[in-house]
Amino acid sequence: MFFIIGIIITTCSRFILFVWFSERVTEIENYWFIFPIGLRIDLILLSYIALLPTLLIVLLPDSWLKKINAFIRFYFIIFLFLLLLMELATPNFILQYDTRPNRLFVEYLEYPKEVFGMLFKSFLGIMTFAIIVLSFIGYVLVKKSKQWFKIASTSSYVFKLISLPLVAFLLFFGARSSLTSKRPINASDAVFSTDQLTNSLALNSLYTVGFAVYSLKNEENTIEMYGKLPVDEALQRVKKYMTASASDFKSSEIPLLHMQESTHKKEKPYNLVIFLQESLGAEYVGSLGGLPLTPNFDSLSREGLLFTNIYATGTRSVRGIEAVTTGFLPTPSRSVVKLGKSQNGFFTLADALKRQGYQTSFVYGGSANFDNMASFFNGNGFDDIIDERDYEKEDYDFKGNWGVSDESLVRKGNELYASYNGQSFFSLMFSSSNHEPFEFPDGKIELYDQEKNTVNNAIKYADYAIGEFFKLAKNEAYYDETVFIVISDHNTRTWGKDLIPVNKFHIPALIIAPNIEGGITYDKLCSQLDIPPTLLDLIGIDIETPMVGRNLFELSEETKGRAIMQFHSTNAFRVDEDLIVLQAGKEPVQFKIDENDNLSPSQLDNDLAKDALSHIITASDQYNSRKYKLNQKEK
Repeated sequence: MFFIIGIIITTCSRFILFVWFSERVTEIENYWFIFPIGLRIDLILLSYIALLPTLLIVLLPDSWLKKINAFIRFYFIIFLFLLLLMELATPNFILQYDTRPNRLFVEYLEYPKEVFGMLFKSFLGIMTFAIIVLSFIGYVLVKKSKQWFKIASTSSYVFKLISLPLVAFLLFFGARSSLTSKRPINASDAVFSTDQLTNSLALNSLYTVGFAVYSLKNEENTIEMYGKLPVDEALQRVKKYMTASASDFKSSEIPLLHMQESTHKKEKPYNLVIFLQESLGAEYVGSLGGLPLTPNFDSLSREGLLFTNIYATGTRSVRGIEAVTTGFLPTPSRSVVKLGKSQNGFFTLADALKRQGYQTSFVYGGSANFDNMASFFNGNGFDDIIDERDYEKEDYDFKGNWGVSDESLVRKGNELYASYNGQSFFSLMFSSSNHEPFEFPDGKIELYDQEKNTVNNAIKYADYAIGEFFKLAKNEAYYDETVFIVISDHNTRTWGKDLIPVNKFHIPALIIAPNIEGGITYDKLCSQLDIPPTLLDLIGIDIETPMVGRNLFELSEETKGRAIMQFHSTNAFRVDEDLIVLQAGKEPVQFKIDENDNLSPSQLDNDLAKDALSHIITASDQYNSRKYKLNQKEK
């Protein structure tokens, strides 16, 4: 009965999801594979769950079974309830992340205030429906459980013991789902198309979340997930993509450490402000051919250097923070902002510039504890961490689910920077208004959509705050001594029929600086990873760094552009129009990218595939061996 009810839940859910997304799914050849693959995955999950009660039923005599009957009954009820809960949570998760619930689902549970506030404000109707369904099914399961999960007594305990090998074999086969494969069937075996959403529909959501949690134990050992390559070879392959020359690498202890000499050298280096924008994709930026939502950004682009072909490294804020403040390569594990070995002694711009006498700060309108930002920043060079607790009531006129409005944020940032009174400073300022449920104060913008709380209107408000920040900054003495960059952490919702929806990684970036001529563009393909070394050059300082990103001011015209992207557990390495895609447990595949970021399969370049793998292996080695750092400070 447990198996029958479980398969009914997962199959009905899979069919509903298939109908819901049929227009996209049916474009895939053999799309019907989702059902037989899905049944196989369901049986794997249910076999694992059934292992404990089955062994108890077989091994214990009947007299003992009467004592644990209630435990076994409620054991099955709880897991069926969880199975249903995860399937009910799936449609909205897919709409946000274009895949079934995964590690993100678990990570968000760490922040109930923000997450449940967002759900209550944006998904109240769906949550109400889910609660009603769960309550009804839960009632039925409890009411019928004595009948459905009644343990049948046997005529002989000896007969149960004799049946144990057969029962054990069936459970082993069900959980492993193969007798010929060297390893048990897992999520990677459900990959049968180039559309990752279609692949994920062949799974079930309790399995994907459980598998993601189980995989956390391997997240620091990516070599096993994507392939093997000697670390020394991987390092050499990574170095050939850097702007540093072989003679610049002096340290055997810190193999990527090199001296970067500025092409804009200045006796007193400039200040540096990174204004990181929440969820601002290029598709929403008028000056990049997107929607007309960013008049202030578009106007400011005529005063600085606009990057027209830059790509984010990931789809989460911590990935954007990781890229622009540390220059660290994206890995299949969580961002270094959240990992244990990087909470101190890890390279950041803040640490590097603090050693040069800079004041350093992080300015945010929400809770800095979200995504472990405060801990990471505090241990890696940031002097001042300002979040929602540092705003007095008179400092803001609006506070939403994710904190004070962006307008209050930029006022706070400007006040801080003006207070430095000529002392050199570095700051990361991070916006938050452009985030579900898209809350912002009334009367600040002319709405683009008739309904107020939409992504388009939130982006237009975020752009309004960008304009307000520069209005304030231009009236302060620090403005003429500061390099500013406005850059996005990632796009809004990242989705698409390709294994890597490349177009959804395209973001805006704009540098405004005293030594930059206005109204120019940088059109070569580049990555968020290239921004930190480029900014260090621009502020006019010679500095040691282990960053693998390129100083774009030193890059020759002949050098091909490069970008690195991570989409859930899928990794992409792009060199001009060639894209290598690496998936856990799968052979690499290659695509050609056209001018609209559409992908078409192409023959695999094995050398390029090794370069792609090298960046993953190097990042894993640098993190695990704690080599992504500067030399120890002199006492």
